[in-house]
This record gives sequence, structure tokens and C-alpha cells, in this order.
Amino acid sequence: MAKPILLVEDSPNDIELALMALAKAGIKQEIIVVRDGEEALDYLLCRGAYADRPAGNPGVVLLDLKLPKVDGIEVLKAIRFTPQLSSLPVFVLTASALEADVSRTVTLGIEEYIVKPIEVQEFIRVMCEMASRLTRH
Repeated sequence: MAKPILLVEDSPNDIELALMALAKAGIKQEIIVVRDGEEALDYLLCRGAYADRPAGNPGVVLLDLKLPKVDGIEVLKAIRFTPQLSSLPVFVLTASALEADVSRTVTLGIEEYIVKPIEVQEFIRVMCEMASRLTRH
């Protein structure tokens, strides 16, 4: 059975679009949605509300950077510096095109940095392209 995808996103619109695009791309894995960085870390580290979740890491993390509570850079650092998570593939999916954000995430080791397009059809196209790459992980 394929490992689930962890979608870390706080925007309800972007969650809806991402789920629609992943479905359109034929992704069959379960998609777990968490809405802030703290919840993402709780899920990944099996603590808090996720203390009793089934064991195992997701197959991939789709990570927004601009998150409430704990930002995406801190989530990415925690993933990279936690031995049982360090090899987890992370795709950054964010509205930020800031060179500093790109540089920091690439330095920490990501699969790809994707800037969310504003236009809905473009967002779906980008998500479908990313989904085709996810199937290789």
C-alpha cells in the first residue's frame, strides 16, 4: 500500500485546489491535511493529537512556508535534523518567490521549490506536474 501524502497548508482555497489537482493527476494515496506547522510536527513526530496514529512516515510532504504557529522553514529544519525523518522527500509549495526562502530551503534539502500561481488553472497545471513527479517517490 502506498504511503500517504502529508499536505501542510493553511489556506482553505489552496487545500481544495491541491486536493482537486492531485485527484485529477490520478494520485491514489491518502492525503493527510494539516493546517499549521505545529500540527505538521505533531503528525510527523507522532505526538499530541497524532500520538496514536499508525506508525510510519508519509511518502512525501507538500509544505507551505508561510504557516501559523511554526513556519515552514522550521518544519523543514525539524524534518532534516530528526534522524527518522531526514530522508523524507519534501516539495515546497508556497506563494513566496523570495530568493532567501528558496536558498534556505534548497540548502536544507528539498525535492523542488514550487511557487504557487495565482490563477486557478495554472495552479492545477503545476499541481498535476508535481503529482507526476510524486509518483516517482
